[in-house]
Amino acid sequence: MLLTRHDGKKDPLMNELKLGDVTTVRIEEMHGPVMSTDQFFPDLPADAWQEHRAGLEPDHLDGGSTMVNSAFQTWLLRSEGRVILIATGIGNDKTLPGAAYWSNLKLGYLGHLAGAGVRPEDVDLVINTHLHVDHVGWNTRLADGEWVPTFPNATYLMPKADFAFFDPANNPSIAGGVNENVFEAGIAPVHAAGQVRLWEHSHTIDANLCLEAAPGHTPGSSVVKLASGDDRALFAGDILHTPLQLTYPEHNSCFCQDPAQARATRRRLLGWAADEHLYVLPSDAIPLIASGSPGAGFHVDLGFVIRSVCGRAPGAGRPP
Repeated sequence: MLLTRHDGKKDPLMNELKLGDVTTVRIEEMHGPVMSTDQFFPDLPADAWQEHRAGLEPDHLDGGSTMVNSAFQTWLLRSEGRVILIATGIGNDKTLPGAAYWSNLKLGYLGHLAGAGVRPEDVDLVINTHLHVDHVGWNTRLADGEWVPTFPNATYLMPKADFAFFDPANNPSIAGGVNENVFEAGIAPVHAAGQVRLWEHSHTIDANLCLEAAPGHTPGSSVVKLASGDDRALFAGDILHTPLQLTYPEHNSCFCQDPAQARATRRRLLGWAADEHLYVLPSDAIPLIASGSPGAGFHVDLGFVIRSVCGRAPGAGRPP
């Protein structure tokens, strides 16, 4: 495993991680406070946040407040000659009645991609691990008043269950929720362009990468598993939104559609990650290294991609 940095800053927009034959770059759209702890995690005790505050600040908890910090980001992978994006953030120019604080953003995401040497036309594959508002935004861009695919040469992999669930024609409850307008602006246009491939259960991407269903957060939520050379990693989607869920895996975010299934999925995948000492790369949080078992015995190295493993050999320095 080899880590390099792009900009020399303490809080970079990009981090590069070499995992076997796969190069992974974290492309940050934005990072900061999103919701208070009691709103985001209604059942997670307040004293748990205070007990672990020192380890959560500043990446995962806003200093001196009760606001949860989230990282809206894309994992840019280069594998077997292809350019692959996992998740596409919130996007620009979207009108989002259910998430007004994300409406009509003007962010430099495409410039961040360019800084990693990638133009929109270079992207071969886009993986939407699930179809929530903050994971599909850059699927499309506004051109002459129309939503068009941002990545014109890419295949977009989408979970079949989420494609059906978030289509307002099938699910009237989408109106008034955080995903209002999302299907119309970020999903339907790429489907109409013939660029969507729907999948279910599991999907092999290449010899290094595979998709696996991880339902609960949404009906079609999924994760990407990486196995290349001696390295193993879990691109964890939204099975967790804060490292505190490693110690308290029974607690969901307020956005989990099926709470019982979300808890079971989290325990299963985090238990596997701990057994295998995997690198865990969430969608909305700074990356981790996992060991132990979910619950009180779970150990993590918080924010490792920024601080903790520069210069280490593959697998070195993982918690006992």
